[in-house]
Amino acid sequence: MATAEERLQILKMIESGQITAEEGAQLLEALREEDRRREKRWPGGRGRKPRWFRVRVTDLDTGRSKVNINLPWGLINVGLRMGARFAPNDIDLEEVMEAIRSGAEGKIVDVIDEEDGERVEIFVE
Repeated sequence: MATAEERLQILKMIESGQITAEEGAQLLEALREEDRRREKRWPGGRGRKPRWFRVRVTDLDTGRSKVNINLPWGLINVGLRMGARFAPNDIDLEEVMEAIRSGAEGKIVDVIDEEDGERVEIFVE
């Protein structure tokens, strides 16, 4: 989602004469369009910040938990790096981050890695 800071920067560029008002309007519209595109791709955000980032890795054969990480939202970058060590290669962490930034909540990743016999789940709550 475009931040107020990004919008303010565009308005300051107009004010200082770096860009025209028409160019500024186009940039602001591009930000709005990007927000709409993200909402279509990741609907369901409730407009409030999530509180928890959870990563679960489960052994498919035994059903036992191999990894169970619960992090406060403020430590999200650390959590993604930790979770990336255990995630199968078919998880695109940039796509996960895009989902999180756009407000997706609940289970945002559910992957079964047959080769390693693991299930990886990522939640934003």
